[in-house]
Amino acid sequence: MLEMLLEGFATVFTLNTLLLVLVGVVLGLVFGSIPGLTATMAIAICLPITFGMEATDGMALLMGLYIGGVSGGLIPAILLNLPGTPSSIAATFDGYPMAKKGQAGKAFGIAISFSFLGGLFSILILMFVSPPLAQLAIKFGPFEYFAVTMFALTMISSVSGNSIIKGLLSGLIGMSLALVGSAPIDAYPRFTFGFDALDAGFALLPVMIGLFAISEILKTSESKIKTIDQKETPDYRMKGLGFSLAEFVKQGWNGLRSALIGVGIGILPGIGGGTANLVSYAVAKNQSKYPEKFGKGVPDGLVASETSNNAAIGGALVPLLSLGIPGDTVTALLLGGLVLHGITPGPLLFEQNGGVVYVIFAALLVANLVMLVSLYLGMRVFVRILSIPQHILLPIIIVLCVVGAFGENNRLFDAGALLFFGILGYAMYKFDFPLTPLILGFILGPIAETNLRRGLMYTQGEFIPFLTSPIAAFFLILAVVSVILSARKNIIKKKEKDLTVSS
Repeated sequence: MLEMLLEGFATVFTLNTLLLVLVGVVLGLVFGSIPGLTATMAIAICLPITFGMEATDGMALLMGLYIGGVSGGLIPAILLNLPGTPSSIAATFDGYPMAKKGQAGKAFGIAISFSFLGGLFSILILMFVSPPLAQLAIKFGPFEYFAVTMFALTMISSVSGNSIIKGLLSGLIGMSLALVGSAPIDAYPRFTFGFDALDAGFALLPVMIGLFAISEILKTSESKIKTIDQKETPDYRMKGLGFSLAEFVKQGWNGLRSALIGVGIGILPGIGGGTANLVSYAVAKNQSKYPEKFGKGVPDGLVASETSNNAAIGGALVPLLSLGIPGDTVTALLLGGLVLHGITPGPLLFEQNGGVVYVIFAALLVANLVMLVSLYLGMRVFVRILSIPQHILLPIIIVLCVVGAFGENNRLFDAGALLFFGILGYAMYKFDFPLTPLILGFILGPIAETNLRRGLMYTQGEFIPFLTSPIAAFFLILAVVSVILSARKNIIKKKEKDLTVSS
């Protein structure tokens, strides 16, 4: 492991890859710091750029974007009381009151440092947990892969938001769209309706950019985003790190507890940093000796929020890299990024593409450090970016999206597909259908189909071996339990809602 990690660092520390990590972090911070733009959109827009790169370079860029995108949200949360990303919602509770009290510099210092420590803790957990987990799953064949993929598809219920039915419908739409084009194994054309352009099906890149970038732009253009007036900016200058050693030691247990919560919630599918920061904040408040001060500008709340949302990054990557299961939108896009380079995440990833995995680990560690330095040294620049008008920014992003979608295969059809999926994503948003199940169905549907057909070919059409294989049976039972628990949770939630309405 140590040798491969050193090789990963050797790759990351080449000038080209290091620059990509740096650009990824800075670009991620820009997207994270502008309300309305998210880490998801940053990764979706940059996916086409990675297509022409080596897999290691592409993943280094994406890891930089991931870390920067999550961390950048703290800037508007503290200065504007407006979270740049869902992961920074709890940072507004105490960060903004601290800024109003003239402690913006201290708030930034605490938020940046504990974001770094939370990210570092989760990356170390990822490095030590993923390889043995993948080693355990390395004996997988088509039966086991099919079962794992079916279990991963049940994660749709976890990312379905308020309605499991809408989530399932969204997943089915994704699986149906993945059926368009040539079938796996025998290449029989399906649902092409005589259009030659559909023979190859919908490319993954326009689908993801359309759903997550174009639809986000349409949503953002609906509302007027508050921008910061430079003349009214609170004094955010920091002396040293922005806080004293005694204050850091005082927050030690709070930071460690929040990091553990962030990693734990990150590993659970469909939850992520958006929930981790709120849960950690609530726990910190409940365990505090002075809960009445929370919400009025105490560092404890800021430490809990920013440590946990960055700790969720490493946690979310554990099931993605070791089992090929994306737990949220960002990891679904990262799964797409690996697939674009012909790499299938899962048990065989460490054996077949171990070099890429350890470059990912090294890139995450370097990106986390770059994030720390960039925020401390470049805060003035990121604050100024908040004042860029949206009517200038959004058209530029649309042009980048179209160029990226067209550039993958040099097909105008892909630009049309981009527009189609952008409008589809926007329509689903308006009717409260979640997007993540769609992309999970689109990516995982063909994997399930391919392994099902391979398994059936191996058994001469018998399905019983899918149930008698211990590992496959375990994951299929897990899939059934997952569906039952999700349905139960949904029923309880509906009953509580009905009781609230009736009372």
